[in-house]
Amino acid sequence: MNVDSPTTWRKSSYSGANGGQCVEVAEGFTGVQPVRDSKDPSGPALVFSATAWQSFVTAVRTGELDAR
Repeated sequence: MNVDSPTTWRKSSYSGANGGQCVEVAEGFTGVQPVRDSKDPSGPALVFSATAWQSFVTAVRTGELDAR
C-alpha cells in the first residue's frame, strides 16, 4: 500500500475549523485506514486496521475519550 500515491484526503469532521488539531483520513483502502496530520500533508501517515479505526471513532462519538 502506498499512501503517497494520488489519494484523496479529507479532513475529519471532528477537527476544528481554526487550523488547530486536525487529522485527515484517506478513503478507498481495503481493511485499513490511513490517517495523517493536516498541518503536515507531506509528512508520515499512520495506518490503522479498519477495526481499530472504527473502535476509535466510536469511542470519540460516544464521549468515551476525554478531550483534554
